[in-house]
Amino acid sequence: MLNKNDIKTIEINDIGHKGIGIGRVDNFVVFTDNCLPGDVCEVKILKAKESYAYGKLLNVITPSPTRIESPCSVSDKCGGCSLLHMDYDAQLNFKENKVRESLKRLGGFNDINILPIEPMCVPKAYRNKAQIPVCLENGEIKIGYYAKNSHRVIENEGCYIQTDTVEKVVEIVRNYMITNGITAYDEENLSGLVRHIVVRSAFSTGQIMVALVLNAKYKTMPKKHTKLIEALAQIDGIKSICFNYNNGATNVIMGEMNEFVWGQEHIVDRLGEFDIKISPNSFYQVNPVQALKIYECARDFAEIDKDDVVIDAYCGIGTIGMFFAKNAAKVYGIEASPHAVNDAVLTAEANGISNIEFILGKVEKKTYEFVEKGIQVDIVVVDPPRKGCNMNFLETIEKLKPKKIAYISCNPDTLARDLKFFANCGYGIKFVKAFDMFCHTMHVECVVILERE
Repeated sequence: MLNKNDIKTIEINDIGHKGIGIGRVDNFVVFTDNCLPGDVCEVKILKAKESYAYGKLLNVITPSPTRIESPCSVSDKCGGCSLLHMDYDAQLNFKENKVRESLKRLGGFNDINILPIEPMCVPKAYRNKAQIPVCLENGEIKIGYYAKNSHRVIENEGCYIQTDTVEKVVEIVRNYMITNGITAYDEENLSGLVRHIVVRSAFSTGQIMVALVLNAKYKTMPKKHTKLIEALAQIDGIKSICFNYNNGATNVIMGEMNEFVWGQEHIVDRLGEFDIKISPNSFYQVNPVQALKIYECARDFAEIDKDDVVIDAYCGIGTIGMFFAKNAAKVYGIEASPHAVNDAVLTAEANGISNIEFILGKVEKKTYEFVEKGIQVDIVVVDPPRKGCNMNFLETIEKLKPKKIAYISCNPDTLARDLKFFANCGYGIKFVKAFDMFCHTMHVECVVILERE
């Protein structure tokens, strides 16, 4: 029996889905943060249930062979990089095995050939987007990243996976707020002005966008704060500054209304052969180096015929669809976000792509209209959120009977679930490859090609 405040020596043998170490004491499973498989740790029990407990790492007695010194001083507290203390090659092995085990355990796929995971060439400062909370804590302004499993802000001078520009923006905003008495957001009473700082970067062109997310209850920020705008505009690469208004009492970071106060309304990134227009609200992969490899992989292994009609579901700003459009007869992109559809249309026009059409609406509803109209669809591309595909959408794909499905996934568990559905509908898996899109985190991206048998 384990009790609160017990101190135990535990060997860690696995990692949970949030990066938490898993070990055992007798018949008890003990979950402990900042531990790796192979660690032997001294752990203090914080909470004990009938068959499991949560512990706090006191000391690593014998380190795992995969353990390294983290290059970030707050990675053990911050909720961002749960694997930054693991050797990078070990991270890759862990993620590839994670995909294999999910497909086997949840999908029943025992003999799938998974190609070696694609590593990130330089797994540092790879993110092109930072969303930084600005909070009021104990009467003080805190700007940083959320601690694990909380909304408590951890401040840090620089982030290992973000660019140096992010820290420059944060310091300018912090100093201006303190000097001019600008209030930070207080979640408890929904007061205070500044909620988040969002920085978006186009690595290929060097263009940068800054969006300050403001509490919409207090529209006092724009234009009269010209000194702040001028200071931000002096940063190399800044092309766009806007204020975004959000009055929602939710975890959604950005509101629907943007007020552009300096520069242009988009920044442009170059992805492969395409110029991509990015606005404050639009979805764009945070790691463009790996995104390019993923899109090219999906396109090439789908073996598109010049007469093929393609649906790009959850299309965002249309990047995947544009890669497919070059080889296909027609591509239909379906997306629920008006901001994303607007960006997709502008981007397709700017790149001279005439055989792609974007449809605003929920994928399950808009895809079913193809069934009702009897339109033959040859390939369906899906890139859903972490929760996977909506069941109504899966059933609609079954009715469409495309000859191929290209599934791009950021969650091996929901991927396995959806692939099992397709397997029961007569589709065989032809290709599986994992990509390290989100280095030093638990997340892994996959490309799967299915073909109707």
